[in-house]
Amino acid sequence: MKRNLSLGLGIILVLIILAVWVLSFIYMPYQPNEMNISQRFLKYDFNSDHILGTDNFGRDILSRIMYGSRNVLLVGIGSVTLGTVAGIVLGALAAMFKRFASAVIMRIMDGLMAFPGILLALMLVTVVGRGIKGTIIAISIFMVPVFSRLVYSMILDTENLLYIKAAKSYGSSDFQIFMRHFIPAMLPRLITQYSSAIGSAVMIETSLSFLGLGIQPPYASWGLMLSESRQFFLVYPYLAVAPGIAIIITVLGFNLIGDGLNDILISRRSRNE
Repeated sequence: MKRNLSLGLGIILVLIILAVWVLSFIYMPYQPNEMNISQRFLKYDFNSDHILGTDNFGRDILSRIMYGSRNVLLVGIGSVTLGTVAGIVLGALAAMFKRFASAVIMRIMDGLMAFPGILLALMLVTVVGRGIKGTIIAISIFMVPVFSRLVYSMILDTENLLYIKAAKSYGSSDFQIFMRHFIPAMLPRLITQYSSAIGSAVMIETSLSFLGLGIQPPYASWGLMLSESRQFFLVYPYLAVAPGIAIIITVLGFNLIGDGLNDILISRRSRNE
């Protein structure tokens, strides 16, 4: 019951963000970067033209939240997808071609995992450059060790099973065994990790944008909106409320989906045992 509740709540939260993302391509009240100094710091009013108010440049907060969902989901899903693909390839190479490949690849992965997440992201984005492309590349590199370690350990756990040995005895190539047997066996764990990783990627992206190293002004980003609201927070606290809630909903939604899927996977394992 608990796992179904977590999974269901996570799906609902993610669907809310996806609905905002889809709506941003169809309709937005105002242009997200449109400034109107005469309408600065309008407070939220559900009966006005600016439902969530305006910021210090007179930009509509609702429009910027909607536009920011594009950047957040692009960075979150894009970086995790790239990191997943690279991690699967490197983890599989290390597990199936032992000795030199395993030693080199996994020692590099261990070195990357030795750094705290946000510190590694800061280092990488400094090297590859600021902006949305640099943020995607930096976060995808950060995600590679997570998935390579996962794939590496799962292949080592299953390579001695009878059906794998049987496939080898029939002359199946390593690529055929990987695609036909290892991938289906790893898929549930990969999907679970993928969902949780999107939440982490969104958190890293907003942190980088908050520090001025991610998406650059005047483009809308929830982390950047939080950063811009700092100097006005005591007088106009509502400026931080909308982007803060959007970040919480997104990160919590993907994490709940990952936790729910993980609980389902664990329960199935226990029943099989």
